Amino acid sequence: MLKQIEKILLKVQKPARYVGGEWNIIRKNWAETAVKVVFAFPDVYEIGMSHLGLQILYHIVNSRDDALMERVFAPWPDMEEMMRKHKIPLYSLESYRPVRDFDLFAFTLQSEMTYTNVLNMLDLAGLPLSSAERKDEDPLVIAGGPCACNPEPLADFIDLFVLGEGEEVIQELLDLYSLMSREGYSRRQFLYRAAKIAGIYVPSFYLVSYRPDGRIEAVKPVQDDLPARVTRRVVTNFDQISYPTRFIVPGIEIVHDRVMLEIMRGCAHGCRFCQAGIIYRPVREKTPATLLSQAEKLVYSTGYDEISLISLSSADYSRIKEVARLLLDRFEKQGVNVSLPSLRADTFSVALAQEVQRVRRAGLTFAPEAGSQRLRKVINKGITEEDLLGAVSSAFKAGWSAVKLYFMLGLPTETEEDVIEIARLAYRVLRVGIDQKISSARLKVTVSVSSFVPKAHTVFQWEPQGEVAVLRQRQKGLREKLKGRNLVFRWSEPEMSFIEAVLARGDRRLGRVIEEAWREGCRFDGWSEYFLYERWCNAFQRVGLDPAFYANRRYDYDEVLPWEHLNFGVSKDFLRREVELALKGQQTPTCQREKCAGCGLCPAFGVIPEIIASEVNEVAVRNPEVINGSF
Repeated sequence: MLKQIEKILLKVQKPARYVGGEWNIIRKNWAETAVKVVFAFPDVYEIGMSHLGLQILYHIVNSRDDALMERVFAPWPDMEEMMRKHKIPLYSLESYRPVRDFDLFAFTLQSEMTYTNVLNMLDLAGLPLSSAERKDEDPLVIAGGPCACNPEPLADFIDLFVLGEGEEVIQELLDLYSLMSREGYSRRQFLYRAAKIAGIYVPSFYLVSYRPDGRIEAVKPVQDDLPARVTRRVVTNFDQISYPTRFIVPGIEIVHDRVMLEIMRGCAHGCRFCQAGIIYRPVREKTPATLLSQAEKLVYSTGYDEISLISLSSADYSRIKEVARLLLDRFEKQGVNVSLPSLRADTFSVALAQEVQRVRRAGLTFAPEAGSQRLRKVINKGITEEDLLGAVSSAFKAGWSAVKLYFMLGLPTETEEDVIEIARLAYRVLRVGIDQKISSARLKVTVSVSSFVPKAHTVFQWEPQGEVAVLRQRQKGLREKLKGRNLVFRWSEPEMSFIEAVLARGDRRLGRVIEEAWREGCRFDGWSEYFLYERWCNAFQRVGLDPAFYANRRYDYDEVLPWEHLNFGVSKDFLRREVELALKGQQTPTCQREKCAGCGLCPAFGVIPEIIASEVNEVAVRNPEVINGSF
């Protein structure tokens, strides 16, 4: 097959996406390896190779003597066309073997807008789309990642989902597969045993019933010995968990082309719209010694000249100054830069960025999320206008001349006045730069606006998304106000956000819509040049489902949500209380530094950060229901 591949590569964009051979790849003896896994990223190579989870799982699986992991990415439309024309099946980059030859075909679901790509990759691999139609000799199709916290729209296509963090559960899954394949168990027998592993959800073993009005009546397992609610996996000993020290180094430029050093997992700020802040709880940190050791090995093995300190909020790492100093002392003379990709809007973060970016200076992005202080309280975004202007002032004084501000439109309770405040705040930021006499040729304030998408397991999971026409009108109003040489306005398409919201809050009936959209040519739906809104609308019409039922409807607090049988640790009672506080404009303190909010996750998973242990115990005594994260 390699000769066939070579013939078409000169006819496609960026052939390096499809040839493999990168520095630090691992090729194992196929015949001598018992379990063969192909990691599938349902988007283009440059995005997939920037995904830290790929590097972690690639390292973990290939560290086993009995298993191998290779990679495959979604082929760009030009490559897909050539593959179909020349009858080349989807293949892995390490061995150029057809994906259908592997035992496990493992997808990561980072965005709902990649779902049609998942189906396309299954089809290119020559596999039946429906899990029910696959035979024992077909690879098991598994999936994980953040979108697996509501996997129902893909339930018909995926054999099993991994809920939560994969470092430990992948080992258990491979152990089980190795054992059962040696003993000759069937596909269904394996899935049944796998469904009893904590964090594994097999949708075919759960039946969904519906009410006459279209809402869900119940989700129940087909057998009594299966869990009624599947609980996600959480890595408790985060400092000692296996971490790669030899990243694959691409031969072409990718989105994040640097050493990714994960310093912390989780976020304690509790922004009410944020799914990551829920599904990656609780906050866990690595020690400075561990981080320095990993950084030294990664810089040596990759040749990268930048170390990015990865977390949801890097400046919240409790020993960030110490780690920054250690890394700078060790690598500055080698010309290795240190960067912080996620900063708070405060002067501490700017000072920290200035300190670590001695070698090269990256841009600064702040995320006020909302224009008015009232709305920031609603969403529990704990920054004020004074915080933001102070941070911007510090940045301009420190030598930055360009900043980016990130906002959302359509947040719950948003008014026209809240939208106008986005423009006013942008002009105030610009005024800070003008007052500090930043050169007009260099001064730039970029305002980036996206549309609010309600997500599963968040405080705002019940809230409707704003209608497309309203979001479009508010975008237009902002575009008219944000004009000027030093202002740049960027936005996302509301129609794309609408489809994302439908899939994010949908049930398994949407599988028919996804398949219909794919058959009509939908691919790379997260890319504006390929997003085909009319074809999605036509798919809903043909299937007979109303997308507004999922995106624009306020879900009732007492209704069964499509994801209610999946336990991500934060109790429904806590989320309900947070909604009440949001509507009152009251904020919840940061649990990492101030006070335990009583979400129920830490005691339920046996992970109690030392900084809040006494608070957790106090809340548990007052509210026993938080111990098990019960609904």
